[in-house]
Amino acid sequence: MNRERNPERIGRDGFLRLQFERRGPRTVLGKSRFTLPLQVLTPLTLDNGTAYLMLLNPTGGVLGGDHLVTEIIQEPETHVCLTTPSATRIYRTLDRPAILETTIRLGEGSTLEYFPDHIIPHTRSALQQSLRLEMAAGSRAIVLDSMTSGRVAHGERWSFREIDSRTEVRVGGKTAFLNRTKISPASNNPRQLGRTEEFDYMTCLGLFAEESTDWPRVVAALQSELDRMPQVFGGVSLLSRNGCVARFLARSASDMICLNKTLGEAARELVLRMPSFDYRKY
Repeated sequence: MNRERNPERIGRDGFLRLQFERRGPRTVLGKSRFTLPLQVLTPLTLDNGTAYLMLLNPTGGVLGGDHLVTEIIQEPETHVCLTTPSATRIYRTLDRPAILETTIRLGEGSTLEYFPDHIIPHTRSALQQSLRLEMAAGSRAIVLDSMTSGRVAHGERWSFREIDSRTEVRVGGKTAFLNRTKISPASNNPRQLGRTEEFDYMTCLGLFAEESTDWPRVVAALQSELDRMPQVFGGVSLLSRNGCVARFLARSASDMICLNKTLGEAARELVLRMPSFDYRKY
């Protein structure tokens, strides 16, 4: 990655590019290139041939001024499951925000499961985050996005400077989902009535498929899982085409993590027609 080096600049540039290909019944990592602070572990191959890979930041968190770019290409008929070993910490900054940019391109008939752990913004941190997903004919994707109000155990709630997050999903060259979230606690208190109130944890789970799917049935099934946890607040929405989105607020990390897992497993069965599996983050 060619970037002009500025000795006075705060923060680091990180780059990760992965390309997956199909070899017989298996999906393999054909090409890999990265510069710290981005890195990946050696992928595992699941019983059904899926490539399971952990995305890493070995520095322990993201600093103000960091610019981390991830590009992932899935060739036709590949199946990839991406996750992280733990939550992503966004450390405080006195100047520039941290920038995380991710682009994922799915070839025809490919499948993506994107389940990163949640974001934890520290006091006075600032983050600009974007995810762009481009899906070809017959491709499918399940995408998870979660965050907390801060280091809740340390009494840090909504004390970060700003989080600006954008997710765009394009199916067959047309926009199927566009979500923009901008939270600036100093100017707009998230804990006010009608906003997050007493909730400190947020999740958005998107399910997308170019092929025909009984989306009303998927929405009803996911809503049923949400209804089983009355301590959370959320719902499932049907998109105009090619998918649905589940959103919820939780009061505790354990409730959020539990429901993320439950909804992810349900989505895997409903959309991918595959059983759940252990992510083995230990």
